[in-house]
Amino acid sequence: MIRVTTALLSVSDKTGLGELAQRLSALGVRLFATGGTAKFLRELHLEVLEVSEVTGFPEILGGRVKTLHPRIEGGILARRNLPEDMEDLKRHGIDPIDLVVCNLYPFEKKAKEGEQNLEVLVEEIDIGGVTLLRAAAKNWKHVVCVSSPSQYPELLAALEEHNGYFPEEKSLQWAIEAFARTSQYDSTIATYLSKVSVRSEDTLPPYLAIHLRKASSLRYGENPHQKGALYEDLSLDPEGFWKHLEVLAEGKELSFNNIYDVQAAYSLVREFQEPAVVIVKHNNPCGVAVHEDLAEAARFALEADPVSAFGGIVAMNRTVTKASVEVFGNLFLEVFIAPAYEEEALELLRRRKNLRILAAPLLSPASWDLKKIDGGFLLQENDGITASQEDLRVVTEVRPKENDLEDLLFAFTVAKYVKSNAIVLAKDRKTVGIGAGQMSRIDALRIAIAKAQGRERGAVLASDAFFPFSDVVEEAGKHGIRAIIQPGGSIRDEESIVACNRLGIPMVFTGVRHFRH
Repeated sequence: MIRVTTALLSVSDKTGLGELAQRLSALGVRLFATGGTAKFLRELHLEVLEVSEVTGFPEILGGRVKTLHPRIEGGILARRNLPEDMEDLKRHGIDPIDLVVCNLYPFEKKAKEGEQNLEVLVEEIDIGGVTLLRAAAKNWKHVVCVSSPSQYPELLAALEEHNGYFPEEKSLQWAIEAFARTSQYDSTIATYLSKVSVRSEDTLPPYLAIHLRKASSLRYGENPHQKGALYEDLSLDPEGFWKHLEVLAEGKELSFNNIYDVQAAYSLVREFQEPAVVIVKHNNPCGVAVHEDLAEAARFALEADPVSAFGGIVAMNRTVTKASVEVFGNLFLEVFIAPAYEEEALELLRRRKNLRILAAPLLSPASWDLKKIDGGFLLQENDGITASQEDLRVVTEVRPKENDLEDLLFAFTVAKYVKSNAIVLAKDRKTVGIGAGQMSRIDALRIAIAKAQGRERGAVLASDAFFPFSDVVEEAGKHGIRAIIQPGGSIRDEESIVACNRLGIPMVFTGVRHFRH
């Protein structure tokens, strides 16, 4: 156990500081503090010794130098079990410091706000605070290091329970958290400064640090023999919807695959402005529909492929209604996710055994897409482009009708989230057949047609990439496809255009490919 008799307080975020200091004082702990923190505490009529009084040296350079002094760092770093360390303290009149409470200048806040002025940014880089945390963390056997206001309640509870002593085991855990905090802080500074200081058309940062924090352990990874966990990204996109996720009914614990599939479903459903329902299985959409009535959208999405929907993930972009839940009857589902739920709908869903019910806001997508390879990462901008009617170029003699354009854009949006090679067949803004993840595009089409079971006649066809041959057009013509949307860009485009003209099928190019590996 670590005896706490002195505490150094130096905080930028003063959340909970008053109660912390008052209760520490009540335990007989002597308080030292830097200028702004000391002023705050004195206004609460607390007895506190300012750091400049401890060091005998004033804060200088406009507050840039406050705690970088042997009387502070020596008091923190001294090993209480080494007589020579304690003799050094005694010889130089240095008081041991048993508790360091410190949070850092808000550089991250300025970065999130998009501050570009380097003169402003450098003044938000903490030097002394990082040193205090690292010193206290290094000496965790003798000094308690508190790096976040969230730790205050546990700190006070432990000190009050143990009459001013703090468990050494917990001190080690908090030391690790402090090192993680300073690592994250420095990484954010390096990444952001490298981004704003290099003026280039390249939007990818020249230096990128990735900082992850374990959010939860998972039952296993993709397969039972693989361990798995969910890590929160503290460096790239800290406001991902997982940070705001509310679990309304847990059922079984969310699995690795569940989480990955939920991301896929929610990414697609938030693409649509109108009420939409997405069903995902094995990271591919198997049913998608848009309709002004959410229950109808659910019905159409389920009808697209009811066999694949078994054990699937359902995502909605509106408040879930009782009628939209009733569409699924007794079908086994793994997860339901939406922004909100009507109480009757929630009650109905909670009757299902092991169903996980999640609520999360429809936030903007992540900035980057990161893929792991051995010894490195592949980084790219997120695929944030969605085609509109203005982007379409009609390349055939026959032009698509107005209602064809709505279906074409709907199908192309869905294709963006289907593993390549991808073909999506749609009619009346609902999918009727999806072919995913094939090594050849013609095979993807044949799978989509097989899934459609006759509904492909009169449907539109979307492809995530260009046609290398005219075989897809020829096959589409045999099955009554009424219009085609694809990126274009093949050296054999003309062959597909000629085939469409011969078959009377209008075709439009988007100029944008949506490969999804």
